Amino acid sequence: MSGPTPLSTPLSFHSLDQGRQQAERLSVLRASCANASLAFPTKERSFDDIPNYELNHLIVDDRHGVIYCYVPKVACTNWKRVMIVLSESLLDRGAPFRDPLDIPREHVHNSSTHLTFNKFWRRYGKFSRHLMKVKLKKYTKFLFVRDPFVRLISAFRSKFELENDEFYRKFAVPMLQLYANHSSLPASVAEAFSSGLKLSFAHFIQYLLDPRTEKLAPFNEHWRQVYRLCHPCQIDYDFVGKLETLDEDAAQLLRLLKVDQRLHFPPSYRNRTASSWEEGWFAKIPLAWRQQLYKLYEADFVLFGYPKPENLLRD
Repeated sequence: MSGPTPLSTPLSFHSLDQGRQQAERLSVLRASCANASLAFPTKERSFDDIPNYELNHLIVDDRHGVIYCYVPKVACTNWKRVMIVLSESLLDRGAPFRDPLDIPREHVHNSSTHLTFNKFWRRYGKFSRHLMKVKLKKYTKFLFVRDPFVRLISAFRSKFELENDEFYRKFAVPMLQLYANHSSLPASVAEAFSSGLKLSFAHFIQYLLDPRTEKLAPFNEHWRQVYRLCHPCQIDYDFVGKLETLDEDAAQLLRLLKVDQRLHFPPSYRNRTASSWEEGWFAKIPLAWRQQLYKLYEADFVLFGYPKPENLLRD
């Protein structure tokens, strides 16, 4: 492994640019949280008001003093792998994993693998909130985000365009019954797909906009808004990475955490849902729905500095 890069190389200018970019992202986030004209549910509550079950996305590594809030569909599998390597929370034949890519996917998403804030109550009882606040003050806190509409397309592609029995039974079947007037549906996703039966993106959007959806249960984490997963107005994050600049941001963060000599972030997956696809995906979605959908995810657009997709929101 090569040693530290000498300061005379062009990397130092690159680092300065990245430092400015981080400062700008954090400044946009803090200004948006302070801006009274941006209103969204739960914005005004304090950290103490957040129920424990809503803190299950905050993964803690006490060895390095790091807290990561994971957002599904934003490289979270690989960031969870990195957290496992850092915290040494999983063993491979008696020794901690050293390479993130060696960790099997089923272990990565197993909630017992990670120490999360919502587990503090069981471990520390009435001291748990105090301890969380101490760690939030001292530790480096980070999250990764992406364009909210692109994240929705990505969630739809991975959960409903690929054969996924769990999401078929739990979500696609009720959506097809409610919005596509299907009554008797195949029991498995394989049967449904082989008979040409697939959920459309329009039905998925209809489901997100249906007020009945959240009366039954909160949004699934794959399409829940980032502000509800990570509480960015209650938690003062130190680093906001973006999927659009994943490779540079990952390298910068690992340098910041002083672990860049120990591990590398796995190379990014190239079959990524691209922002340029938005128009195609939303072409058949009625304008009124697109406007409603923007309102539903507006806080994520504004907090994380994503431009309003004006071309999708007007005729």
